[in-house]
Amino acid sequence: MLKGYLSIVLHAHLPYVRHPNFADFMEEDWLYEAITETYLPLLAAFEDLHRDNVPFRLTISLSPPLCEMLTDDLLLDRYSQHLSRLADLAEKEIINTSNDGLFRDTARMYQARFRKLQDLYHNQYHRNIVRAFGRFQQMGYLEIITCAGTHGFLPLMKYPESVRAQVMTSVRNYQKHFAQKPEGIWLPECAYYPGLEKILADAGIKYFITDTHGITNGSPTPQMGTFQPVYTSQQYKVAAFGRDAESSRQVWSAKEGYPGDADYREFYRDLGYDAPYQYIKPYLHSDGVRRNVGIKYYRITGEVPLHLKQPYDRNQALAKVQNHVDNFIFNRQQQIKYASGNSVPRIPNSLSRRPSGRASPLAGSLRSSAPPIIVAPYDAELFGHWWFEGPDFIAALVRKIHWQDELKLITPNEYLKQHPNLQVSQPSFSTWGDGGYCKVWLNGKNDWFYRHLHKAEERMIELARQYQSSNGLRRNALNQMARELLLAQSSDWTFLITTQHSECYAQNRFKTHLARFNQLYEDIKNDTIDETWLGEIQREDNIFGEMDYGIYAP
Repeated sequence: MLKGYLSIVLHAHLPYVRHPNFADFMEEDWLYEAITETYLPLLAAFEDLHRDNVPFRLTISLSPPLCEMLTDDLLLDRYSQHLSRLADLAEKEIINTSNDGLFRDTARMYQARFRKLQDLYHNQYHRNIVRAFGRFQQMGYLEIITCAGTHGFLPLMKYPESVRAQVMTSVRNYQKHFAQKPEGIWLPECAYYPGLEKILADAGIKYFITDTHGITNGSPTPQMGTFQPVYTSQQYKVAAFGRDAESSRQVWSAKEGYPGDADYREFYRDLGYDAPYQYIKPYLHSDGVRRNVGIKYYRITGEVPLHLKQPYDRNQALAKVQNHVDNFIFNRQQQIKYASGNSVPRIPNSLSRRPSGRASPLAGSLRSSAPPIIVAPYDAELFGHWWFEGPDFIAALVRKIHWQDELKLITPNEYLKQHPNLQVSQPSFSTWGDGGYCKVWLNGKNDWFYRHLHKAEERMIELARQYQSSNGLRRNALNQMARELLLAQSSDWTFLITTQHSECYAQNRFKTHLARFNQLYEDIKNDTIDETWLGEIQREDNIFGEMDYGIYAP
């Protein structure tokens, strides 16, 4: 008997990184690694489920910058070369490991894996991964949602016109790629502020994902906590789905979560560093600096130095996936029983079939006419890139849920259609990330960004009002201004500075987009637009061919 639902929501996003003026560029590897290790493996898992007639309902957000990169001919050509090099290296590793037990088996796994990915990418999908995801949406397996423009951090934008531009950019880009309007949105960094629902409702968005405390600190307090969505206001029927902290911790946490298990593949020990330099050099960038190449032979083993890691055993890792899926489903069933009004004992979490010991934010038993829903949102790149066995986990989870009756998969939009009568509660300002209140994106390392962004917002709105109808060269310049502002607003830059990962690159990208924006502003105001220079930056920052600067006008 059905007692409740589970909604798996994957957020697929990468910052827009495209450098046509360089033969190779280190940060472009972020895209190539994500395609090889996350997007294609997830699609391969979906293909296997479809082939075996196993229905599934999952939700994935494909951000506009990601969709633009996944359909860019330059990046697709470069990715084809990247995947070809990986396949070539795997073939060499078959010879190198021919007399070496587990290493030989792992090398064969990589050989088969890269061959399969090449077949999917070139022969089945004809290099169009966005269309491949769209096909699963058309078949009823996936619900694809959008994400604001360039993943801009919405609460820290000064003007509503700027927030609206981020949202409308995402809606129009979604229409371009999927020939329909999106009904849901992943708010960048799960960042919500009261009043945002008006802009979302105006854009036709019906729901969004936010973090746990955004819901539990709502006013009035939601009766079901995160076990049911809420409408954010009576006037704007936009629903907020809150992240379930329990299921998130079991997958996200490196210490408590499944990905840190000793039998899973170790991310940080890579052939790019282990192999003799002259052997691996042809697979590095032109600068010759060692880097991860994606072939890894060791398992996590435990808290030991990298040189003491033990060989990876694929069969052992897949067996552990099954154990973790059993544990994950069992704990969700216990949560559903609790949320339905049947309390369960609080037992410490373990990998046995017992309920996890984290207390719910609500006390006592809970009752509602609608079945409870557990919303489990994750960064998509966790599955496959950081957690190599992640796509196997998703596939095994879908198969096991299919054969039991208490818990079923559902998408947020399906839940809303089946259960439209929800409590109205105003969520509180909130984000995910350290602290839960935006300090990752606003702190002493990156706060200087915002005075420049706020001035750029003013200037964009000023010119959008002044030139409400414009053609030719001026229109092209205004559209490029909008692109440069959107790219400068990406929350990825402030995140990278806070985490000190590619910090210099993030600062340079921000400064470059802002400098181009300000130059365009002066050129338009003075009627001195340099058509040659404009063409050059249009070629480099060619995101959003459908751009209409009018989205910044009132």
